[in-house]
Amino acid sequence: MLLISPNGKRIRLSIQTYWHSLTGKEVIAFLKQILRSVPGPIVLVWDRHPIHKRKIVQEFLSEHQRLHMYYFPVAAPELNPVEFVWNQISEYTAGTAPHNHDELKTNVLAGIARTRNSQKRLQACLLGSRLNWLN
Repeated sequence: MLLISPNGKRIRLSIQTYWHSLTGKEVIAFLKQILRSVPGPIVLVWDRHPIHKRKIVQEFLSEHQRLHMYYFPVAAPELNPVEFVWNQISEYTAGTAPHNHDELKTNVLAGIARTRNSQKRLQACLLGSRLNWLN
């Protein structure tokens, strides 16, 4: 998830990695983490992945008035800045040839860290989408 300050001057990447299929419980745990770390209202703009529409997730969202949810249009990944995060991570790992699961995990986590630690890369994710996020 990309967290953008209201004035657009600070962007933060928050990712929780799992090595198994996600359920609504993991989504809720992640949202709780965001609620603890971000003060004030939070606008969620996310894709229409089925995990976001699970009943347990929808109930959690309805119970937390600070969370305001909007969906990206169907079949429009080019509007979602998080897709550009995945592109950067894929680009970072593309030149690697891990020999096992641990090496793959290390490479993916390094790609995440590279993107997370660069305001320039995070801004590029926003600018790569066709929406005007910073004005």
